[in-house]
Amino acid sequence: MDDTTARRRIWGWFFFDWASQPYNTLLITFVFGPYVAQVLGDGTAAQAAWGYGIGAAGLVMALLAPPLGALADRTGRRRPWIWGFSVLYVAGASGLWFAAPQDFDLTRTMVLFGIGLVGMELATIFTNAMLPDLAPPEQLGRLSGSGWAFGYLGGLVSLVIMLLFFAEDGVTGTTLLGIPPLFGLDPEAREGTRLVGPFTALWYLVFIVPFALWVRETPGPRTDAGKRATLAGLARSIRRLPQTPSRLAFLAASMLYRDGLTGAYALGAIFAAGVLDWTVVETGTFGIIAVISGALFAWAGGRADQSFGPMPVIVTCVILLIGAVAIAMGVSREAVLGMPVSTTSQLPDTIFLGIGATIGGAGGALQAASRSMMIRQANPERMTEGFGLYALSGRATAFIAPLSIGAVTSLTGSQHWGVAPLIVLFALGLILLAWVNPEGDPRP
Repeated sequence: MDDTTARRRIWGWFFFDWASQPYNTLLITFVFGPYVAQVLGDGTAAQAAWGYGIGAAGLVMALLAPPLGALADRTGRRRPWIWGFSVLYVAGASGLWFAAPQDFDLTRTMVLFGIGLVGMELATIFTNAMLPDLAPPEQLGRLSGSGWAFGYLGGLVSLVIMLLFFAEDGVTGTTLLGIPPLFGLDPEAREGTRLVGPFTALWYLVFIVPFALWVRETPGPRTDAGKRATLAGLARSIRRLPQTPSRLAFLAASMLYRDGLTGAYALGAIFAAGVLDWTVVETGTFGIIAVISGALFAWAGGRADQSFGPMPVIVTCVILLIGAVAIAMGVSREAVLGMPVSTTSQLPDTIFLGIGATIGGAGGALQAASRSMMIRQANPERMTEGFGLYALSGRATAFIAPLSIGAVTSLTGSQHWGVAPLIVLFALGLILLAWVNPEGDPRP
């Protein structure tokens, strides 16, 4: 393979992150989630509903990810799976247009949102499994970080476009530029904000093209085993995980801290909207800061990964996330860390912007380094199955963070106490990292 083809292949792989990131940035966190909170008119109820919905989607992904990864390794092909799940991504995102405030159906909205989320997450399993084919092992940490950074930039650009030209303030009916939404979209019906669903789908369709054109996968060894035998082999791999203690410890640790990160991403903006009374435009500005921080930290984390390995990056990021959530629990419109402030003070807003930057930055670097670490822990001959197990570890308990947040929020009636389970998940993940060998288990 010549240098030009190799570079195009890498950039095509980067473009999957660019194309898919707006589902996280626009729908889960900074535009559509806060919009749901505004429509429901109750931040506590919205945080609980959002937690339950994402938890249900996570359960579906946990059940599907490992067997699909094993079947892909059996056929030696990944691209057909990516295109199949891309259909779910586009269909689910597009359907969110129908979440009109005058006829809002929470169940229908969460089902459509979940369909798109499942499509995005499962497609990512197969693109992650392509990473080891792109470059020598010593370069994979840097490439993983650069890919996450490029994806964050895609999320940033899409967020800025939405805030400047489409997402209207619920009170003024204007965008961040002070103008009505473009194309005559009706602010009263919140059409500018609801456009975020079709916009996310169109963004994906446009920017997945470089991936489709430039990324030609290296076919894995096609086996003659039937589907039943393949799934039986997957079951054996799971049963034998105790024989690879480093891989088992990493899967367990990442299961916990990635679950916590998912909860922080999914509910951070809803938390701010309910606790600090932020509008969609204000949470969008919060999002811009978090995404810029995520891109910079992911890029820097990739360089640190290449120099020092992924383990120091992972540990540092988890500690930062614990601190960010702990501080968030002490911020409200009336007080900051127990110190009363005026209800007109901007100090809570400023501190929460810093929390957003910390969560975005640490989260970006953490995900990139974890992807790099999984390559070191997985069996090179069964990489897609390995990332299927990685997805399982990230989704087998993916319902714990959102569901526990939903449950604690409902029980206490407090959004502050509702995010406390995140600290527990991050701390347990940090403890389990002590049993992970950064170079993986010894190969027979």
